[in-house]
Amino acid sequence: MSSKIYCIANFKPKPGREDALFKTLQALEPNTHREDGCLQYTVTRHIDHPNAQGASYPIVFHEVWASREAFEAHCNRREIKEFFETHVESPEGDVDQVNVCVYTDEPHDYDAPRR
Repeated sequence: MSSKIYCIANFKPKPGREDALFKTLQALEPNTHREDGCLQYTVTRHIDHPNAQGASYPIVFHEVWASREAFEAHCNRREIKEFFETHVESPEGDVDQVNVCVYTDEPHDYDAPRR
């Protein structure tokens, strides 16, 4: 087990804004990859596949962070805050709905010492 944080950030763009939103999110990747504790940070687009028929928002970030502190530092970066202010919170933004969730790979009663 680990102290890693796994984040899935789902974005539903406003009609006609999917390409613009995807490009905006891709632009966040280079600086984020340079952050301490960023193990994975990849924006993806939903595709049709016969073996995966589930429903999803069209754009999803898959993130892995070394620790809760690394994830929180990322969330508090000016570039990330500005993205949410401009594209999520603003009525003029490209995002219709967003769903960001974090996960751990540790069971509820995990008691082994951390490295």
